[in-house]
Amino acid sequence: MSSDDVMQRARDRRALNDRLKALIVEGLGLPLDAGLIDDDQPLFGRGLELDSLDTLEIVSLVDENFGVYITDDDAYVFGSVNSIADFIEAATQK
Repeated sequence: MSSDDVMQRARDRRALNDRLKALIVEGLGLPLDAGLIDDDQPLFGRGLELDSLDTLEIVSLVDENFGVYITDDDAYVFGSVNSIADFIEAATQK
C-alpha cells in the first residue's frame, strides 16, 4: 500500500467518523457540537450518557445512512464512534 493510499484511507476514516458524530448529535438531538465528541469516547455510561432508546435510534441511523444493520449480537459496536465505524467498514467491505 502506497503512502497516498494510506493517506486516502485516513481521510476516508476521518470523514466516516465525522459523519457518524454529526448523525448521532442531530439524530438524538444532543445539545453539543459533534466536533467535541472524541472518536474513542464511550457513548454510554460516563461518556455521552446515552440510554437504550438512543441505541435504537443509532441502529436506525446507521441502517438508513450506510445500509448496515446492527443486530442484538453486535452490541459491542456501541462502545464508541470508532467501534461503530469499524463495524460499518467491515460490513461494507464484504
